[in-house]
Amino acid sequence: MNEHFAPGRGRPRRADVYRRLDVQIEELKERMGGLPTPVEAADSWRGIWYEEAHHSTAIEGNTLVLKQVERLLAEGRAVGNKELREYMEVRGYADAADWVYRQATSPNGLAHPARILSLEEVRHVHHVAMTPVWQVAPHPSATPREAPGRFREHEIHPFPGGMTPISWPFVPAEMTTWVDQVNALDATDAMFPEALAAVHCRFEQIHPFLDGNGRAGRLILNLVLIRLGYPPVIIYKRDRARYLQALRRADAGESSPLGEMLARAILNSLHRFVIPAVAGPARLVPLAALETPDVKAAALRAAAERGRLRATRGPDGQWRSSRRWVDEYLASRYRRDSTARRG
Repeated sequence: MNEHFAPGRGRPRRADVYRRLDVQIEELKERMGGLPTPVEAADSWRGIWYEEAHHSTAIEGNTLVLKQVERLLAEGRAVGNKELREYMEVRGYADAADWVYRQATSPNGLAHPARILSLEEVRHVHHVAMTPVWQVAPHPSATPREAPGRFREHEIHPFPGGMTPISWPFVPAEMTTWVDQVNALDATDAMFPEALAAVHCRFEQIHPFLDGNGRAGRLILNLVLIRLGYPPVIIYKRDRARYLQALRRADAGESSPLGEMLARAILNSLHRFVIPAVAGPARLVPLAALETPDVKAAALRAAAERGRLRATRGPDGQWRSSRRWVDEYLASRYRRDSTARRG
């Protein structure tokens, strides 16, 4: 999204991205009533659902395109000639994502009332995500004790880049410790994105399940985010190489690149899906939340800087305007263009 770039200065510093995230999440909570539930903003959550199911499975090699994913999830129709396994991967992921969205905002008995995340929720997410594909294409090495939602009892070969998952007998204890680390997260900390990146990476290092750890890790990441009042993240398939490289750097102890990537992904979801659903026509919001296919945030920012678009700078240095003011600006621009053509 274009809001991540400032004219004349290029890409903002990582600290500026984190500050921007803090300010804009605080605005969401204080001025817009917080993150809406899937019931309150069904269309926006549906958009997130389609894109997350598509891109998160595509990162793992699924070849369905977004339109096929939308038809599968909206109509239950397997459009195209892909293998059944691929449709079941998307179906399972989508079922798990739907559960995550609802569980994060309306917890059931698997949640702990005083904690962000429970181990039972982790296992349930994996069970829901992987059961459909497991029924048609189970892991060839799996024992009955390693079904979806059950921890692995196999060693995992080292991954490209050097990361070696822990030995399987240590998985239960490591997962208990990992859940405690998640529950110690402090969303008010200025470095929260990097703490989030560290626990996301640690899940992949533990690799608790025989298969589906990447998908489960991203689903659980979003369960944690939503429960803390943040929009879920979508890691786009075009960013797969950058995401994996950031994970490798986090594995080596440098969580900053992954933290920045997650912060930008949260902002992207905030601007694309959440703010348009809750802001209303008169509320001041970041320009990135007001862009359309016909007018991008960079064009709106240029108009604000020239004084043609009514706008104001927020405490994070970002321009803010309203849908009403943008509509007025676009109407005046159309009138100017029409006058120039007649002249």
